[in-house]
Amino acid sequence: MKDQQAQPATGETVRNTRNTGPGRLLIAVYGVFAISATARAGYQILTKFSEAPLAYLLSAFAALVYILATVSLAKAGTTWFKVSVAAVLVELAGVLVVGTLSILDSVQFPHETVWSLFGRGYGFIPLLLPILGLVWLYRRRPSRAKAAQ
Repeated sequence: MKDQQAQPATGETVRNTRNTGPGRLLIAVYGVFAISATARAGYQILTKFSEAPLAYLLSAFAALVYILATVSLAKAGTTWFKVSVAAVLVELAGVLVVGTLSILDSVQFPHETVWSLFGRGYGFIPLLLPILGLVWLYRRRPSRAKAAQ
């Protein structure tokens, strides 16, 4: 029953298909980024925060977004679906904004974050991951009939 959630209004059970098949790989990649971004941000904040506070705080924010995306993608239910969409959209906006700012105002980004230069330090995976995530969420969105109930 871990992949299922009872709908309170109707009592019917809806299967979570976001964490099956390719979705498991997507969740695993998000999990790796959650762990790596958290470790990187923690190290940067604890050891050299004064060198680039904005960049390191953005790394910590990215870590929180990756954690939320990982958890929400793995959970069943319409609410978790909406949280997933929000987290992945925030991630995409963050990559685009931080990527652009890191090019236009490199003084504020003397050290790279996960999202600097559109994730260049991570093989541009931070730029591709939210796009793939949104495509996956679109393909696995709750049906309109069930959403109306």
